[in-house]
Amino acid sequence: MKNKIIKILLIFIFLQACYSFTKAYGATILEGIENFPESYKPYLYELQKKYPKWKFSALYTELDWKYVIDNENIFGKNLVPKSYSDEWKNTTPGEYNIEVDAGWVDASRKAVEYAMDPRNFLNNVRLLQFETLSYEEKANSKDTVERILYGTEFYQKTVEYLDSLGNNITMSEKYSDLILKGGKTSQVSPYHLASRIKQEVGPFLSHSSISGKVAGFEGFYNFYNIGATSSSEPMGAIKNGLQYAKDGKGASTATKNKYLIPWNTKEKAITGGGIFIGSGYINLGQNTVYLQKFHVYDNQNGEKFWHQYMTNVLAPYSESKLTYQGYENSGILSDDISFIIPVYNNMPDTPVSRPSILDSDFEADNTKVYANVETTLNIRTGPSTSYEILTSVDKNQVMTRIAKGKQAGELWDKVQLDNGMIGYAFQNYLEIVKEPVNIPVQSVEFVLNEEISMQIGEKYTLLTNILPTNATNKEVSFSSSDNNIVEANNNGEITAKSKGKAEITVTTKDGNKTDTISVNVIETISEDDIILDKSLTITGNEISGLSYTNTVADLMGKITSKYNIKITDKNGNELTENQLVGTGSKIIFMDENNDIIRELTVIFYGDVNGDGKINSVDLLVLQRHILEIEKLGDIYQKAGNINKNGKAPSSVDLLLIQRHILQLAIIQQ
Repeated sequence: MKNKIIKILLIFIFLQACYSFTKAYGATILEGIENFPESYKPYLYELQKKYPKWKFSALYTELDWKYVIDNENIFGKNLVPKSYSDEWKNTTPGEYNIEVDAGWVDASRKAVEYAMDPRNFLNNVRLLQFETLSYEEKANSKDTVERILYGTEFYQKTVEYLDSLGNNITMSEKYSDLILKGGKTSQVSPYHLASRIKQEVGPFLSHSSISGKVAGFEGFYNFYNIGATSSSEPMGAIKNGLQYAKDGKGASTATKNKYLIPWNTKEKAITGGGIFIGSGYINLGQNTVYLQKFHVYDNQNGEKFWHQYMTNVLAPYSESKLTYQGYENSGILSDDISFIIPVYNNMPDTPVSRPSILDSDFEADNTKVYANVETTLNIRTGPSTSYEILTSVDKNQVMTRIAKGKQAGELWDKVQLDNGMIGYAFQNYLEIVKEPVNIPVQSVEFVLNEEISMQIGEKYTLLTNILPTNATNKEVSFSSSDNNIVEANNNGEITAKSKGKAEITVTTKDGNKTDTISVNVIETISEDDIILDKSLTITGNEISGLSYTNTVADLMGKITSKYNIKITDKNGNELTENQLVGTGSKIIFMDENNDIIRELTVIFYGDVNGDGKINSVDLLVLQRHILEIEKLGDIYQKAGNINKNGKAPSSVDLLLIQRHILQLAIIQQ
């Protein structure tokens, strides 16, 4: 009997090992909102309406939800502050309020479930915990790195440093150039490196870690404070970091070679430090803050749940807000940002509630209600105004109240929108729908209002706005004028098939309202087909970085291409070689048949009227825009955003143009 039990146990252990093995090796990553489970989609589509350039990939971990929580819900693995309410804490006798670390105790299973359910964080603030921190060639631009550095002495600054002999070395590159190169070499996002530099050494080039002047460590640099452990000695932490920069603090020769130690130039310090940052987690596949906290995936195909950077169960939640605030201040939220969001097998049907949101504060309900407001009603991630806004609904929009609030004080209800989003609304603004109301569609339109250019084989998902937003039937269909050029499915995904032009039409089921958008499919362009001078910056289909000798001849001298090139003014008239290139001008690349291969629209900062000059006329035009007398188009608003913070032009930008005209401070292109 004893042997039989042992055999059964061995079989059980073997099956468990096979189960874990399968879980470790079966993960897949699929790009596109259409590849996510239904419970994720409404939140992501809402985000894409606001940020069309954001890219979302589903990480199908193939791990069972219960299996994941069981492995993370182990004493000491996930902590919360001791000051938190008991709903957040492990209340098991003998484990309750035991300080695992000073002031930190073991988290409850509900806290782990809440923190690990990605659907709780699919809003613009908390989503940043899923941002891809690894290097992506197409998603990194010098302009964006500069905007992250804005407000620091690194911004638009040419690199200078002291060597070990005290000689001043001046490089041809700026800090943004070194960060971009360092990101490519280390395979770490340059945006992440730029943010880390700001975080570690602050805004000043005089910081001791990067001054090159600390006694005993002259000519050594440490931009990320790697190895800067605390010490009671004056400047002890900085000296420890510089010791690492000097000799790796006893590291092997192989390690020092890997990290480019010694860091006796700023380029080696930025790149070598980037390699150090990448090798610990990012290059192992744990390339988001979420994956560094919760070890549910890596590219090593090994055992999970042990290689975790943080113990605070809410660390990704907290860090995402800091990242959001930094990106918002830098004006880069509208740029290309990629996200990898985990998906687990057998997840709950709806997102796990925050532990502090008590079930006893609600009673189950299934009532149709509408927004009884003058304009719009905010739907939040939790039952108070301290929670982030998920979305807003229009006056009279109908939704389902799935739980009615009975809290003390302000009453908040849990509601589900027609698109599946679940959030919380202030109860005073909700009224019960007494009779069925049919709200017809009035119009429909594409979010983008300009021609789309795609290369053969590319896919793109079109988004639409249906008005009013509370229309009863929002079902639409998509069709192509030529399926041989562009195919469209009913989810709005289009696929470029062959060279040419076609129109995509969206049609509402209610009322047959339509809108069309043109798609230009071009041949695949390689990096060698169009080569630009490093002073020029391309962001999407926009180009900046012109010099102040901004003639056609000057610009053409900075472009090498196998294609024919012509440059037009803002009205589409071809410019001659001595004419000025300004905002709204287009650089048009054409093949031997004069078919357009690519178009780039020029931004010349300060030139808001598109004549290629910066003068008092621009001051007047921008002033009229700010006073809402005469609105500027999108490209001219960008040209008026002189400080490049991604916000609407303001009086600050007016002052910067004025200072440029008076030659007090030249606008950086």
